[in-house]
Formats: sequence, C-alpha cells, structure tokens
Amino acid sequence: MGRAYQNRKESMAKTAEAKTKVYSKYARELYVAAKSGGVDPAGNLTLRGLIERAKKDQVPTHVIEKALDKASGAGGEDFSVARYEGFGPAGSMLIVDCLTDNPNRTFGDVRQCFVKTKTKLGTPGNVSHLFDHCAIFKLQADDEEAVLEALLGADVNVMDIENEDGHITVFAPSTEYGLARHALCDAFGNANGEVDFETDVIQFLPQTTISLQGDDVAVFEKLVDMLNDLDDVQDVYHNVE
Repeated sequence: MGRAYQNRKESMAKTAEAKTKVYSKYARELYVAAKSGGVDPAGNLTLRGLIERAKKDQVPTHVIEKALDKASGAGGEDFSVARYEGFGPAGSMLIVDCLTDNPNRTFGDVRQCFVKTKTKLGTPGNVSHLFDHCAIFKLQADDEEAVLEALLGADVNVMDIENEDGHITVFAPSTEYGLARHALCDAFGNANGEVDFETDVIQFLPQTTISLQGDDVAVFEKLVDMLNDLDDVQDVYHNVE
C-alpha cells in the first residue's frame, strides 16, 4: 500500500558526539514515559516499547536504568511536551516534537532555526492536519490475513498494512498503540508473550509528499540539521521525499 515512513535519524548516529546526543534524547523520553505511566514496563507499554527501541539503537543499559531510577524518585525534572509546526522551502512542511523544561527557551531556539534559514514557523494546526499520527509496528511474518484478523479481533482500527519480503508493517491510530501492541503480542508472541518488533514507534506520516530541487534541498537539509542539533528536539517529521 506504499505507506513509507521515516526511521529515527538518531539510529544512524556514527560519531561519539552524535551517540551522546542520542543517549540524552532517549534518557529524557524514558524519564517522561516512566514518570507519567510508571517505571514497570509490564504495565507501561509505551515505556516497554521505548526501552526495546533504545536497546536496538545501542543505548547503554546504565543510561536506561538511570532514567528509570530518576523517574521513580521524588521531584526531578518537570519536562513537558512542546510541538511546533512550520514551513520549509517550496511549501515543504515540518512538525517538530520537543521535550522541554523551559518552553520559552525551546520556542526561541526552534524559531531561530526557521529565521536563520528564512523559512516560516507556523501556528498549531497549520501543518499537523495534513499528517496522520500513527502507531507503526513491523514484525517478521508472512500471513497478512492472520495479522489483520488478530488486530480486528481486538477492535483495532487498522489504517494500513503492508506485506513485503516476509515482513508485515501495521499502521494504526496513535491512540490505539497499546491496544494494537497487545493484540500482536498475544497472537504472535513467544513463550513470554514478546514480539521482536523491527519497528515499534508512534510518529507523524505525511498524507502526501513533495520533492525539492536545487537550492531548496540545501536550505531544507540545513533547517532539519539545525533543529536536530537542539537538545530539546526529540523528532522532526516532514513531507519531503
């Protein structure tokens, strides 16, 4: 069905500096997930999926454990979610997801990225209505009907499903992440009820994509790189091929 999706840029990290930034972003995300839903992965599916993803991205165990220890204690940082939407060159669109302990600072930093590249920071809703907020699972399987049956049997609203080279990718609304994950683990899990998901994420997918040409490519890449360099930025989603 052709619903292409982007892998986390962080998983491509090759340098020590880039890896350190990856660890920091995961630590912050783990802390927030554990603080809001509890530190026990068995009862917090968001945290459970995040830990598995962190391990696949080679985040050290001590980084994961430290984030969970901080979340289980009193006090700690007070991170909140901040989301910004904007327009890059040639009508390209971006969604910038952040975790911040200082929204004013984060807004200023994100705004400067758009200003310095002569692009435009929009208002909430300008861009996001042209994206789908999806839970995405990719697992090793070849029986598309069995996967679909398991999901529909659990009343999951399946948005899309792809079957390619012995791997099935499922797209569901982000609000049904836990329901879909439970259904897949129940139907295809091992003796411990676990599935080795190749992809287990929630992210924005553009409903349509565009191609950039000439100088617009360099401007767009500079904007995305500047945003990803900000400590508070967790993910950048866009509609550029």
